Amino acid sequence: MDEPTELLARTIGLRVKHERQSRKWTLDQLASHAGVSRRMVVNVEQGLANPSVGTLLRLSDALGVSLPALVEPPTTQKAKVTRAGAGAALWTGENGGRGILMASSNSPEAFELWEWVLMSGDSHSSEAHSAGTQELLHVLEGEITITVASETFVLGAGDSLAFPGDEDHTYNNASHEPTRFVMSVLEPGVGTSPRTENSHV
Repeated sequence: MDEPTELLARTIGLRVKHERQSRKWTLDQLASHAGVSRRMVVNVEQGLANPSVGTLLRLSDALGVSLPALVEPPTTQKAKVTRAGAGAALWTGENGGRGILMASSNSPEAFELWEWVLMSGDSHSSEAHSAGTQELLHVLEGEITITVASETFVLGAGDSLAFPGDEDHTYNNASHEPTRFVMSVLEPGVGTSPRTENSHV
């Protein structure tokens, strides 16, 4: 892991451990509630893992906190600026793409703003978010193919898509050029409703 990734992993680990201990849960209890292995919980808490967004969502749901609460230090400020290059990179594609969490609100209504770059050939599959989740996506550059459940949409620069995030969905750049898009995710009632059977991002 590079230095920013290591720092993010340590931040996540400390927050997960704090939330788990505040509930007086054992490692096994958190693993059971989140549907992940005990080894994964240990690695996350020790900052040794670079967990997928899906794993982070499972942990955040189990702990009843928003995903942003796990990746950002707590703050009492009403307004928070995220400078260019300072967002939390929570996904990295095989060809160099990145999914960056740029801004977010607090629970129980988790509202997130993401910036994504998919390089040619990059693909990101996302299992269903919790019930009621909505996503809005706007393409800034390039072309992207999005599959939501059994429907497929091909979007170009300037196109937008609104879709239910509680369905399995996939982002794919089948073109020869990089694709850049912004996305907002609204996940209501964080920690209050179970995820669907296949729940990752």
